[in-house]
Amino acid sequence: MSGVPPWVRLLRPQNGVISLVGTVVGGISVRGLWSGSSLDLLLSLILAGCATFLATSAGNVLNDYLDREGDKLNHPDRPLPRGEISPAGARNFARALFALSVLPLLPLIPGLGLRLGPSLPFFLLTLLVWGTSVLLLVGYEYWWKARGLPGNATVAYLTGAVFLFGGAVAGNPVLALPWLLMAFFATLSREIIKDMEDVKGDDARDTLPRRYGLRWSAQAGRGAVIAAIVLSPLPVLTWLPWDSVAGIAYLALVAVSDVVFVLSVAWLPERLHREQGLSKLAMVFALVAFVGAALR
Repeated sequence: MSGVPPWVRLLRPQNGVISLVGTVVGGISVRGLWSGSSLDLLLSLILAGCATFLATSAGNVLNDYLDREGDKLNHPDRPLPRGEISPAGARNFARALFALSVLPLLPLIPGLGLRLGPSLPFFLLTLLVWGTSVLLLVGYEYWWKARGLPGNATVAYLTGAVFLFGGAVAGNPVLALPWLLMAFFATLSREIIKDMEDVKGDDARDTLPRRYGLRWSAQAGRGAVIAAIVLSPLPVLTWLPWDSVAGIAYLALVAVSDVVFVLSVAWLPERLHREQGLSKLAMVFALVAFVGAALR
């Protein structure tokens, strides 16, 4: 990212963009692309996605602030170790981003006459998901990250919560629950694999591989993937007609995702970097499958 301003690098904007896209996908998948209020819905979801972008970016800045000493060795190219941004500046930047993350939700308040957003109960649920996610994000950085599995589970929930958030904005969060659950278990597996890859240098964290070893951790990673795969037919068993265009598109794409997920744990605990890359690829296919469910 040569030439990119240090304040932008501190955000790690690619992570925020993924959160934004997940929010939009979560909403359109439960309402359908061809719903009568599609333009209003899309604008509402983009605003909500901006809130997730800002909150995710705040978490990234807070992460760099808290890890600034270790990053002098692990990530010396980041803005704080390079002295491009002061610790106080990064801390205040994180606080400002967390505060700003609620602003894109204000136009969604029912009764403003903007014809955007969900009804009042679903708007309150949207605020609840946002507030809970911000608290968990802060809790992860300050406490749970160093505790291994609780930290893994927090990251897994936050990954899935963007789909629930989008579903709440779209007024149908129940239909987004399969996305949340699948994303939770898929991300949990990937987090365990990442800890396996970093086990030699993770002296400050009580991770699953450090406590129980690579082979037991490999079984835990496989178990999480199996759970995600078992859950993958749930939409067509509940609310998505399997013989519709959306149902066929979803089943075809999620089948590809499931195959790649199997490959992502097939050689554990060997080939860890390769397996982590396959896990990330499988999650991309899963995201596209969720878009396929919106073709109705």
